[in-house]
Amino acid sequence: MNALLKKLEPYKDYTYLFVGDYIDRGPDSKGVVERLIHFCDEQECIFLRGNHEQMLLDAYYNNNLDMWLMNGGKSTLASYHGTYNDMGFPDNHLEFYRNTRMYHQTDDYFFVHAGLSPHKTIAESVRDNEDIDQFLWERSHLNAFDTPWEKTVVFGHTPRPHPIRKPNMLGIDTGCVYDKLGYGKLTAVLLPEQEFVQQICLDN
Repeated sequence: MNALLKKLEPYKDYTYLFVGDYIDRGPDSKGVVERLIHFCDEQECIFLRGNHEQMLLDAYYNNNLDMWLMNGGKSTLASYHGTYNDMGFPDNHLEFYRNTRMYHQTDDYFFVHAGLSPHKTIAESVRDNEDIDQFLWERSHLNAFDTPWEKTVVFGHTPRPHPIRKPNMLGIDTGCVYDKLGYGKLTAVLLPEQEFVQQICLDN
């Protein structure tokens, strides 16, 4: 992540929007979040919530530990030197997780962690709380031939060897954590240019 941010330094006048899943995939989730907290002191940032941040919040506030621990939570807990009874999250990290957004939109783009229903307009989806909950998990749009979306949807969540570029659809999860052919890259996209900037995983 630090290496990708270094490559993006020429674009300091941009707003940096992160699409979620900052944790549970790697040995230093705490360090990732600490870096992002400090980064937004120097750069205009928007942080979306991923399904992994939601699972952490559910574990912390609703005692729903099993779901989180089965999906990478153990590595995050270890990075905080936490236990099941005392997770060890600093207050500013909890505030970071709580303040992540479910979506963000501009005149031309709709940003979301995973996706949204390919059978509804964006306006219809944001009026439906159940649909908003699915913004963290949705994948059905990936197989849709066409959508009624009013603008381009930018998302992560589902790793692919290359960014997804389809009508009204930009997917930027290129599986940085996966050591297999074509994956292992962290990807950003410059908008409106639709130019991709990538960093190969340094572990590989």
